[in-house]
Amino acid sequence: MASSSQTPHFHLNPSKSKPFHRKSRNHRNVNFHWNFGIRKLILNKSQGLSVLSSSSSSTHFSNSQLHGLCANGKLDEAIKLVASMRELRVSVDEDAFVALVRLCEWKRAHEEGSKVYDIAMGSMSSLGVELGNAFLAMFVRFGNLVDAWYVFGKMSERDLFSWNVLVGGYAKQGYFDEAMCLYHRMLWVGGVKPDVYTFPCVLRTCGGIPDLARGREVHVHVVRYGYELEIDVVNALITMYVKCGDVGSARLVFDRMPRRDLISWNAMISGYFENGMCCEGLELFFAMRGLSVDPDLMTMTSVISACELLGDGRLGRDIHAYVITSGFAVDMSVCNSLTQMYLYAGSWREAEKVFSRMERKDIVSWTTMISGYEYNFLPGRAIDAYRMMDQDCVKPDEIAVAAVLSACATLGDLDTGVELHKLAIKARLVSYVIVANNLINMYSKCKCIDKALDVFHNIPRKNVISWTSIIAGLRLNNRCFEALIFFRQMKMTLQPNAITLTAALAACARIGALMCGKEIHAHVLRTKVGLDDFLPNALLDMYVRCGRMNIAWNLFNSQRNDVSSWNILLTGYSERGQGSVVVELFDRMIKSRVRPDEITFISLLCGCSKSQMVKEGLTYFSRMEEYGVTPNLKHYACVVDLLGRAGELEEAHSFIQRMPLVPDPAVWGALLNACRIHRDIKFGELSAKRIFELDKESVGYYILLCNLYADCNKWREVAKVRRMMKENGLTVDAGCSWVEVKGKVHAFLSDDKYHPQTKEINTVLERFYEKMSEVGGLTKTSSMGEAEISRDEIFCGHSERKAIAFGLINTVPGMPIWVTKNLNMCESCHDTVKFISKTVRREISVRDAEHFHHFRDGECSCGD
Repeated sequence: MASSSQTPHFHLNPSKSKPFHRKSRNHRNVNFHWNFGIRKLILNKSQGLSVLSSSSSSTHFSNSQLHGLCANGKLDEAIKLVASMRELRVSVDEDAFVALVRLCEWKRAHEEGSKVYDIAMGSMSSLGVELGNAFLAMFVRFGNLVDAWYVFGKMSERDLFSWNVLVGGYAKQGYFDEAMCLYHRMLWVGGVKPDVYTFPCVLRTCGGIPDLARGREVHVHVVRYGYELEIDVVNALITMYVKCGDVGSARLVFDRMPRRDLISWNAMISGYFENGMCCEGLELFFAMRGLSVDPDLMTMTSVISACELLGDGRLGRDIHAYVITSGFAVDMSVCNSLTQMYLYAGSWREAEKVFSRMERKDIVSWTTMISGYEYNFLPGRAIDAYRMMDQDCVKPDEIAVAAVLSACATLGDLDTGVELHKLAIKARLVSYVIVANNLINMYSKCKCIDKALDVFHNIPRKNVISWTSIIAGLRLNNRCFEALIFFRQMKMTLQPNAITLTAALAACARIGALMCGKEIHAHVLRTKVGLDDFLPNALLDMYVRCGRMNIAWNLFNSQRNDVSSWNILLTGYSERGQGSVVVELFDRMIKSRVRPDEITFISLLCGCSKSQMVKEGLTYFSRMEEYGVTPNLKHYACVVDLLGRAGELEEAHSFIQRMPLVPDPAVWGALLNACRIHRDIKFGELSAKRIFELDKESVGYYILLCNLYADCNKWREVAKVRRMMKENGLTVDAGCSWVEVKGKVHAFLSDDKYHPQTKEINTVLERFYEKMSEVGGLTKTSSMGEAEISRDEIFCGHSERKAIAFGLINTVPGMPIWVTKNLNMCESCHDTVKFISKTVRREISVRDAEHFHHFRDGECSCGD
């Protein structure tokens, strides 16, 4: 029986184990004996003799040959010999089996090891300690815990090595509860005392769970069995305590150590860093240097990571200098840590210097640079780094591919994204959920939502990020109905996080799905998820966009408000054309000592513009820098809109010419929109010329120009613009309107003829048209030419009329109707809804792409 102090090490060289020295002789003649022995076996078998099966000399000879083959590492020949011995009923002794099993373990021969195990179990009812331990060590090394457990059960006796190997195997594979159960069985049933090899395994298990109570219990055992001075055990205690978050106890153990090695210092220093106590960890590092203890690579990578967490650039540069002077700068892992530290501190140029000086770069080096560029909002450099990595013949891993896909999503680089998708399929990286999630994000942002859906459906195990990515992607591609359907499906299997809920709320806001938004609000209040994050503002935005300003006000007053909260309210009132309320709210915001940002002034200027408050708007624009906000192109576009809507087109044009910045299409677009309102062809054509010199892809500017020409009865010019759109491959989104009835959102397309209530809807609308005709309300519409009617069908679609009619049919009299539309209302629809609101005496709200229209008693809040 093996000694009770036998340790759980693995025999890497079979020739050094005792059985080989005891049994193996004349190794120089092993090949001769092998050939002679096989010929003898075959000869006797052909003659029908059973001499070998009964002859102890033949058995001894065959086992000796087996030892010789194992000693020389000839596994295949050894397996063949064992098979022949089994066939000829020559018994294999235990020592020979042990030698063969250790050879299988050494050569990582899984299949051969299992074959030897089957042969051994076919000839033995139980396993001795030495052979059982050999099988245990082999199966644990192979990660085959099922067979290891079976071997453990077949052993007639077990020593400390048996328990140590199995406990360590379970712990290494993450089966921490099972490892702890084995440890307790060893103590109370196995009758074996733990040793210096047992405790590190068990303490690693307690830290992995983590379970501080069990860890303290094992600490008591360490003291009871007298191992509190063993440095390896005490190091494991320190690691256990820091993994369980009890840094104080870890430091007590550390301080009481009579002697420490470098592992002790590293365990305590990295333990501080892991628990967010970077300053304490750095102090200990400097104390270690004060005691003339030289750090190693693990120490330096931990210290560099701490500098990254602290975001202390000066300290990071000091550590970098120490790395250079102490000779660690040649190590790749240290350089990788330095690169990451600089990147995540925003010093990407310093990171490039470290990276360029590296003699060798591995996949971690390249991935760090690519991810760091993406983190620093440099997606172009991230893609360039990927190209350089490819030229360096370094194959990307899943992290690198995911980072480059994220950069492609930011840039809208579909070609590179598709190239990466093909690479991921070929390299089998698409099976990693992080790659699949980034593919969904990339395709969504590149407006290829159907491909994003294909990737999503092929993910075998979708996580929260997978669902969130597809919900956000559908919302981004204006498929909000589907986004909410996916959100409901997700809730059946997974709990949504704050980002998922924010994406779902954005979809609710887009189509006016108030009841779904309220359900999400109730979920947030019930689970408390995201209440300290950005989710309250997402809820506020949902209520504002759904037109429920009273609920929004109550929510605003019940929460702690930041600049984003104020901006949401300012934008809501600005869209409704309530400039005076916007100004009053801005003054309250300043008195509340909330510092405005650039979005605040966009909302403020837009509110003044829609309410014709030119003087106030110009005053606020001139005072922006008093609040620390430098005007950008969006603010200049707002001022152009402010002047243009008020009819001061020449002043607006002069303002553009005086701008310190080069005007972009949005600035000229503001002037073009003002020209449409005031039907000014001269400045309108000038604006359109400047726009199309800079941007020929945005369909909105073509629509503005078409509307300007149509309002001025320039139908030939309308046809020319429409032809330009067709040549450039531009199409207008189909008109779509949404209305919520009894908690369910219904969608209506402009040319939808398949709705179940289409007949009733058309009948209701025809009655309204007849009544409008009787009172002269259709005079303008009836006098419109075919070209103008065609223009309204394309650029408006009149889908809101169907949504309103559906609401009238399916709701009780007097109930308000809320409609959301993806395009702007045309003048004909505006007049029609005004008439309907007066006739049925209902409040009707329509939020189109630009305005919030509230109709009541034949009047609209936008002031026409």
